Amino acid sequence: MGDLPRLKFRSIWISDVHLGTAGCQAGYLLDFLKHTDAEHLYLVGDIIDGWALKRSWFWHQSHNDVIQKILRKARKGCKVTFIPGNHDEAARQFLGLMFGEIRIEDEIIHTTADGRHFLVLHGDRFDGVVQCARWLAVVGDRLYGITLTLNHWFNRLRARLGLGYWSLSQYLKHKVKTAVNFVTDFEEAVANEARDRGLDGVICGHIHKAEMRDINGILYCNDGDWVESLTALVEMPCGELRILTWQKYFSEQSAEVRAFTTLTATTEDLVA
Repeated sequence: MGDLPRLKFRSIWISDVHLGTAGCQAGYLLDFLKHTDAEHLYLVGDIIDGWALKRSWFWHQSHNDVIQKILRKARKGCKVTFIPGNHDEAARQFLGLMFGEIRIEDEIIHTTADGRHFLVLHGDRFDGVVQCARWLAVVGDRLYGITLTLNHWFNRLRARLGLGYWSLSQYLKHKVKTAVNFVTDFEEAVANEARDRGLDGVICGHIHKAEMRDINGILYCNDGDWVESLTALVEMPCGELRILTWQKYFSEQSAEVRAFTTLTATTEDLVA
């Protein structure tokens, strides 16, 4: 099929990859990283799941490949910034340092090409469960892991039937009223932080729900995750921000065919 076209952006934000878990969709992320370029790449927390790795070791070769690909992008001149989240909080002891040409920061202010200023942070400090009841967060994380295991087998069955990827875990979360209320409260709290600092918007992760919406004059952006939604936030050369869903279905196609289909769907999204 030959070389596939690459999508070029000014900036890319990804978070909640959860390398080190069986639920991590590392193959999709690697495909995304191979076929996109940007001046800035922000890793907005929970890239490696330290909580899960403490319980039991899981590390697929594709997880290694993702790390190597990011390091290679940094060596080639992409400005990579890693903002640790609660699942990879051990990295917070290295704030302000460089690791393989990747800068580690607690948060950062990003200026878009059109001059807007955005606060970029993971967002876990606005989650009362994580801050005030860590034990409850850990229990919830384990229950979530069980749901993701069911999600994995559910989508393998869908693949055998020729059906696309569909997140059972995400569907269940969106049907639970308390979860919906939590998301709304979280979004408003993060937006308020940006407003208090006199900024134009905020970019975060943490809650695994890709979203872009105006909250009382503040542009709230969440880049989603690479466990359920397979999304990133991207900045176009003009400064416009968009949510990009990398692949809309799950299949057992070869990597080459899969990448071509992915790019076709993505390009259509970008011009819509």
